[in-house]
Amino acid sequence: MIWVVAGAVALTGAGVVVATTVRSPSQVAADAAPPPASVLADRVERRVLTSSVVVRGTVTAEQTLTVTPGAGTGAAAGAKPVVTRVNKQPGTAVQAGEVLLEVSGRPVFALAGALPVYRDLKPGATGKDVGQLQQGLRALGHPTGADPAGTYGSGTKAAVTAFYTALGYAPRPADPADAENVRAAEDAADTAERQVTTAKNALKKAKEGGGDASEAQLQLTFAQQDLSKATSRLGAARAAAGPMVPADELLFVKGFPARVDAVKASVGEPVPESLLSVSAGAPVIRASLPAHQKDLVKPGMKVQLLSEATGLSATATVESVAADPTSAAAGTAPTGGAGQAAPDTPQNPGGYALTVKPDQALDNQLTGQGVRLTVTAASSGEPVLIVPLSAVSAGADGRTTVTVLGKDPRAQGDRRRVEVRAGMSADGMVQVDPVGGGALADGDRVLVAQARP
Repeated sequence: MIWVVAGAVALTGAGVVVATTVRSPSQVAADAAPPPASVLADRVERRVLTSSVVVRGTVTAEQTLTVTPGAGTGAAAGAKPVVTRVNKQPGTAVQAGEVLLEVSGRPVFALAGALPVYRDLKPGATGKDVGQLQQGLRALGHPTGADPAGTYGSGTKAAVTAFYTALGYAPRPADPADAENVRAAEDAADTAERQVTTAKNALKKAKEGGGDASEAQLQLTFAQQDLSKATSRLGAARAAAGPMVPADELLFVKGFPARVDAVKASVGEPVPESLLSVSAGAPVIRASLPAHQKDLVKPGMKVQLLSEATGLSATATVESVAADPTSAAAGTAPTGGAGQAAPDTPQNPGGYALTVKPDQALDNQLTGQGVRLTVTAASSGEPVLIVPLSAVSAGADGRTTVTVLGKDPRAQGDRRRVEVRAGMSADGMVQVDPVGGGALADGDRVLVAQARP
């Protein structure tokens, strides 16, 4: 009995082996046929198509200035300037007309103005910087009289004197010898006037005596010419005399309130380089564009900024794109006076400088932070049909088409070609408009690629 069972098992196993090794001709052909083609498809979308440029930027103040008073600020001849008072500590706000600090007994104050300080402003001076000074004084309640805009005349002298007096200081004279020069010019004018009087009397006597009066007439002419010159010199001396605003004492900033960022010396210490730094104006974002993106970004383009650190986002607008690249070393050297322009960014990575202006005031905690800038370089403006670039093919006849798939993407019979006109492209997508009566709709599946074995 045992042998019968064993034989049955052996026969069964042999049948299984034969069944797995023996195949029909049709099965052999099916096994040898290539696998079905692999189809890659994507969906037609209807949305606004935008082309974007993404760069990193830093939120900074519109203007950053350093205060480095020179040796002339209140220091005696040959003496080094010393800090005698610090009125503003880091983080404090600065308003127009306020004294930031005192050096060797002299004030350093801030007024509104976009043009940096580059010279002492003295009586008789003319220029846009004088106009800024006049505007700043008037804004603080010190009128400049009948002086024309940009001309430092008697009205501006009076305003400067009133301003310094209100701060508790005496203004510095434009020239220490001003008073002496004016007195000398007054004496010369008085002398010339007396000579004219003398010459007139001599001419009168000559005419009354009936003699030759030509010599007396000539002396009067010479005396009158001398008086005219003396009067002109007196006017010039008086115009040049008066209070000045030294470059070491004035700081022009673009907007108030400004903010003190750092103070590098205490009372009693010598004045160091960059004694005090001040930031002013509305915050802006500064970035650098590589050469291959420079022509894609134009002033006026919309920007979306995002701080990954805080999650804060805001909209902005491209304000400017530099025409020339900057070197990787960087920064613009400071120039002139107490208010010197500091480099816009601590490190300039090179490329083309990009300035972006926020559409609304930014949160203060963003100042100094790095942000991501997404510039909308181009936009369709309204929702359009878009497909992947690789879904569009051009035929030998010049027609551009996409292939719309049916329910079974591999079924050749369910496919249809739709002629389209391609529009703008961005981020691997292209705008398409069906032409020639073809139908294409949001949600259709189009052939992107098909791999054959």
